[in-house]
Amino acid sequence: MPDLSKLRVILRMRFYWLPPPKTRFGGSFLFLKNWYNRPVINFENVSKKYADNSVALSEVSFAINTSEFVSIVGPSGAGKTTLLKMLLAEEKPTDGKVYLHDIDVHSLSGEDINQVRRKIGVVFQDFRLLSHKNVYENIAFAMEAAGRRDEEIESDVPHVLELVDLSNKIWNFPHQLSGGEKQRVAIARAIVNQPEIMIADEPTGNLDPSNTYDIVQIFKKINDLGTTVILTTHNKGVIDSIGRRVITIQDGRIIKDDPSGKYIL
Repeated sequence: MPDLSKLRVILRMRFYWLPPPKTRFGGSFLFLKNWYNRPVINFENVSKKYADNSVALSEVSFAINTSEFVSIVGPSGAGKTTLLKMLLAEEKPTDGKVYLHDIDVHSLSGEDINQVRRKIGVVFQDFRLLSHKNVYENIAFAMEAAGRRDEEIESDVPHVLELVDLSNKIWNFPHQLSGGEKQRVAIARAIVNQPEIMIADEPTGNLDPSNTYDIVQIFKKINDLGTTVILTTHNKGVIDSIGRRVITIQDGRIIKDDPSGKYIL
């Protein structure tokens, strides 16, 4: 089991945006509370129809507040992956708007989109590690792409690997790792740049129950320290154990939004 107590050191208690000056220099607690309860993600009547007239999303609206842990569930083909692609600006809606804070992500282009994506860490079911790079190099590559300095990379990569209990695998290549180890590398890569939002797309789909439990505990701790977490999964046990907000999507529509839900379809 990874030593989750080290996460506070890894993240250095860094906040991803600062409160307004009024709050930082003596503003009221209510003002601070309202700031951190504001939506970080907002979908407004989002629909997506493809050229073959198939409908992936239909008038989807919801908001996610800063530091929330939200699970999105639904059968295959329900629209979960399309929804995540909308947030990452990999897909454009046919109608509606997707906001990160107050920014319409689909109004951006070029470097501005890259800046938005750097606020989001993504963990996939299939890991998406670079097979020709070892564990250290896979994580360092993500830091290099974000413009981090060499001394930061040399310092942070070993620390983040210690967090996910993979210090002894630092020079191994992906083919030398188990499925659970590969997913831990993927999580380390996703959090090393200290994102504001973590997206986990079916992160436990290829893992055994023991590794699944460990991975979920890591996500919960990341969320406890302030990162907004969005999890998609088919695993009923995972959803029921988290006990946080659950959005259920079916046939491209939200059919249920439960603040402390279970996996019910």
